[in-house]
Amino acid sequence: MKSKKVISSLLVAAMSASLLAGCGGSGDKPAESKPADNTTADNATDTTPAEPAESKPAETPETTSADENTPVEEQTLKVAAFEGGYGADMWSEVTAAFEASHPGVTVELTIDKKLEDVISPAMKAGDYPDVVHLATGREAALTETLTKEKALLPLTDVLEMTVPGENVKVKDKIVPGFLDTLATNPYGDGVTYYAPMFYSPCGLFYNAGLFKEKGWDVPTTWEEMWALGETAKADGIALFTYPTTGYFDAFTYATLSSAGGSDFFNSCMTYEDGIWESENATKVFELIAKLGTYTEGTTVANANNDNFTKNQQLILDNKAIFCPNGTWLPGEMADAPRADGFEWGFMAIPAVNDGGAGCSFCWFEQMWIPAAAENQDMAKEFVAYMYSDEAAQIFAKSTAIQPITGVSDSLEGDNKMFYSIYDNGATAVMGGFASTAPVEGVNMLDTLCGTVNSIVSGDKTVADWQAAVEEASDKLRAAME
Repeated sequence: MKSKKVISSLLVAAMSASLLAGCGGSGDKPAESKPADNTTADNATDTTPAEPAESKPAETPETTSADENTPVEEQTLKVAAFEGGYGADMWSEVTAAFEASHPGVTVELTIDKKLEDVISPAMKAGDYPDVVHLATGREAALTETLTKEKALLPLTDVLEMTVPGENVKVKDKIVPGFLDTLATNPYGDGVTYYAPMFYSPCGLFYNAGLFKEKGWDVPTTWEEMWALGETAKADGIALFTYPTTGYFDAFTYATLSSAGGSDFFNSCMTYEDGIWESENATKVFELIAKLGTYTEGTTVANANNDNFTKNQQLILDNKAIFCPNGTWLPGEMADAPRADGFEWGFMAIPAVNDGGAGCSFCWFEQMWIPAAAENQDMAKEFVAYMYSDEAAQIFAKSTAIQPITGVSDSLEGDNKMFYSIYDNGATAVMGGFASTAPVEGVNMLDTLCGTVNSIVSGDKTVADWQAAVEEASDKLRAAME
């Protein structure tokens, strides 16, 4: 097993070489089914919180535990969960298991693919869920909005709790590195507000069967990528496609880290003055622009929330070779037709610099507790339960993998391949842009990633793109909290 390192937004954390799922920490998207482009505060849902409720048990009738002849106070815990690519059944099963292990507790479960639309109206009226599973990076940006409004409950004390039904603390169950990133500590102050949930290595998916058929070698450098692009072009096959520009977050993060290392990546994520005009940033802008010249011709037209699966289908039909995505892709395309001999392949983003290692951004979802939640103590108990072996096994049946130590030992088939990418020498990258106060008209991810369509189509130049990203970075730097 090769040595591997984890790059986080704040710290470089050593990874345990014994972990098969070498991601020391989302991606996402993880992982939820991700076809939505990323958006920040300027178009986020208005969810100004009510005054936080005191953490106290609900005043409800008492019942008796089935195991002990002692009264147990009844209470209702309101849990809201995003229904992503893993489906809804796992949430019903895991909440039922939580109820069984916590007599007197009834979980009122809300699951929806557009969860923000369901819970936001009630939140505006002061009626908050106790626990919310909803990742950052979604179009409505509800999680980001509440973060910027300081409307989330700190979860640092949850990390010190004992996992329900076990004899280990929550922090000791979580894979090292997940708690050292802006994706869990959004204010960069060492305080955890997002509990890391289902994680997914992101990289380039391809048809391994096509490589066997053609006798091609899987490229490990960008020079080899360009050479393959020319070879494939002669066979009428494009080198690249992408579902939507939203998938360029993980791709760009990995490429930035490869180009300049952890310090450079952290500087990009914290809006350092001039960082997007630097030599390393220029390498990344120019690389993506060149990749655009090898992108399948129908990609831009279908790179939207309605037609993104048509772009994903291109690699199943051998019309394009590589597609950036997360480990949820095979499940999302499970029923799609495919070329004879199709076989999933997965690789890291090739190294930008000669002699460097390939990089894979690790995207993961998040769970949080609103500061205005009524049942905060039981909400924390529920979050702690998410890291139990019992919960992890329930989630894993839907291929939703929790970032807990040893969870990958039981994986098989494609998942074993996906989650061993870091064991095969790739550097794991985590984190994202630092939280700022809202800046009207500024959307960093849209400027950085959403512009890719215009670069591929030739409507914008690299120089214009790079200047716009630096301008957005300047405005957000001034709004950092």
